[in-house]
Amino acid sequence: MDSLSNNDTESNSEQQQKNQGKVNKELTETHLISTNNDNDTRKKRKLTIVPKNTKSKLHYVPLKTGVCYDVRMRYHAKIYTSYFEYIDPHPEDPRRIYRIYKILCENGLIVDPSLSIDENTDDVGEWMLRIPIREATDDEILEVHTLEHLNFIKSLPKMEREDLLKKTATGDSVYFNNDSYLSAKLSCGGAIEACKAVIEGKVKNSLAIVRPPGHHAEPQQAGGFCLFSNVAVAAKAILKAYPESVRKILILDWDIHHGNGTQKAFYEDNRVLYISLHRFELGKYYPGTKWGGHDQCGEKDGEGFNCNIPWPCGGIGDAEYIYAFQRIIMPMAQEFQPDFVIISSGFDAADGDTIGQCNVTPSCYGQMTHMLKSLANGKLCVILEGGYNLDAIARSALDVATVLIGEPPNEISNKNSVVPKPEIIKTVAEVIQQQSKYWKCFRSPYGNECLDKTQPINEKLLSKNFPLQNSIRDHQYELLADEYNFFSLPLLNLNTTNFILSPHTVLATTFKPVEEVSIFDSTDLIIHIHDTPDMWGQADPLTGVLNASTTIIIDNSIQLIKWCKEKNYHYIDINIPHSLFETDNYSTIMASQEVMIYLWNNYLQHFPNLQKIAFVGIGDSCSGLVHLLGHIDTRETVKCCISFIDKTSLKGIVPLIDESLVEWYYKNSLVFASKNHSCWLSSTKPRKKFGRVLKTRSDGMNNVFDEGFDEATDFILDSFEEFDDDEDDDEEEEEEEKIKRENGV
Repeated sequence: MDSLSNNDTESNSEQQQKNQGKVNKELTETHLISTNNDNDTRKKRKLTIVPKNTKSKLHYVPLKTGVCYDVRMRYHAKIYTSYFEYIDPHPEDPRRIYRIYKILCENGLIVDPSLSIDENTDDVGEWMLRIPIREATDDEILEVHTLEHLNFIKSLPKMEREDLLKKTATGDSVYFNNDSYLSAKLSCGGAIEACKAVIEGKVKNSLAIVRPPGHHAEPQQAGGFCLFSNVAVAAKAILKAYPESVRKILILDWDIHHGNGTQKAFYEDNRVLYISLHRFELGKYYPGTKWGGHDQCGEKDGEGFNCNIPWPCGGIGDAEYIYAFQRIIMPMAQEFQPDFVIISSGFDAADGDTIGQCNVTPSCYGQMTHMLKSLANGKLCVILEGGYNLDAIARSALDVATVLIGEPPNEISNKNSVVPKPEIIKTVAEVIQQQSKYWKCFRSPYGNECLDKTQPINEKLLSKNFPLQNSIRDHQYELLADEYNFFSLPLLNLNTTNFILSPHTVLATTFKPVEEVSIFDSTDLIIHIHDTPDMWGQADPLTGVLNASTTIIIDNSIQLIKWCKEKNYHYIDINIPHSLFETDNYSTIMASQEVMIYLWNNYLQHFPNLQKIAFVGIGDSCSGLVHLLGHIDTRETVKCCISFIDKTSLKGIVPLIDESLVEWYYKNSLVFASKNHSCWLSSTKPRKKFGRVLKTRSDGMNNVFDEGFDEATDFILDSFEEFDDDEDDDEEEEEEEKIKRENGV
């Protein structure tokens, strides 16, 4: 026992020495903290082991956000020639950059009491770091612009006042003075230095508060308030100076105008993915070219690296921009995997900007910046473009700057709509379909058994499959013929669109067997022209295939047909299909116009007993009704014209007959437009040439039709009864005249 006890004691002693050695080793790497526990009468000593401080491996958070600004860029200003120009200054106002810099100072992001940024120090506070500005060199500018353009801008300092005014008058929305060259070089050089500071790791991201803006300046000319293409020159400089670390750049342009200059600089370059969100309106909005369309995707090596998201109208807000970011921009950017991100940051889509006429809030700009910060390991530079409401650009830039520094973005207010406009949902879908030819993120990994989504419908595909819209019309014909005695009216020699139209395009009925009553004997006639009825069904999320058993056709015609039968009115139904081919020249609008002219010339004007006609149109096909009324005088028999539109543009009557036709059309028409129609964005009512336009409480064609149906049918009854009253009055007058003649009066 003693021997065992001694061995145990020795073993315990060795173990204690080992443990003590381990503790001593740990103590060399730790601090000991001694505390007294007053509640313990023996005041035991308590030791707390704290790990030693190690150097943080964070490399992004400790860095500041760079800011580039110089008062000399305010020297570029319009030469005013009248007192009124002082009262109402040019929108590209030198105060734009001052107001942005000022609000950053007022909110403590920059410490600069003079508001002029001292060139002798880079220290502008705890959060931001001054990036020294410089003039862009000729070589840098010539990477984008022609020598002729550079020499022209160089000539401005020595140009006489009259010559400057002349160049301003003949330029494309641009002005010049003797300081324009200096300001433009500083703006361009500032953009370059702001990008370089991020790439070299001097700052985590940067904000270039520069002007004049640049994204409209094309290689050979200035335009749209822009002299040099700042962002394009900066991107070219970065790609050239850092070929190993920066191979791919994403340029996101959220200015409300299309950046035609930036797009042109990289249209054949696959190193730069250019994405632009802008008002387009079929090329009518500045810069007013086709190059802002969604189908302009780049050429040669750059094909697929240009993405335009063209807004079809104004009034675009947070919901639409966030929707486009989530559906298009971020998936595409994540697949592209850029090494560097540049935001071409115009704030003219901001709420309050009278040029952009959109409603994007500062919070939305912050949210978009936050999403883009997740790319390229946070290497991001924001370069100012447009924005012409001084308060709006200041507030918007403040939210962008706070997100750059590291604050979370402000939440978008629930007061704003969270549902994008129908036009925008359609536009985004069109962009996705176009870009799906180039980007995997827009394709389903599971193919559609029928068609490739990215493949245009053509004759080869149609030879293997048949278009559903023809089947729908054939089914309608069978149903209507059996139940309501419908028959087809042939469209002979209508060669321009005959290849696309079904034999059952025009159907007619008197609701009685043909052998009993002929449509040619009609007195009261309702003519209903419409697009192919909508289909509703849930598509398979993987393949896009519709389940035939749960897919339904929504046909509004039945409701109108039943009403006509009840009122004993004869009825003609015209179905104008959509195009089958993406590459042909077919148009629903043009087809509806041709069919209506044909129907009048070959049928209606030859009906001997016809007294009253009411037109009812749905969708794009309404254009055919208005076209007919403007080109042929139908007022003797046409008593009213009713249209139901959802997203279709208003169609104004063109009075080729006489000017009084506009007043007649306004008095005898109803146009039911959905609550989200673009015509309601204006503060003024639609002009009389568009008819009497009524705003519905509904959205969606079928809902608009259901809501307006009762009012529309009452309007038809009133129009027909008014005609009958006039007829009775005429008969009474004729009878009185006859009695007077018989009595010799």
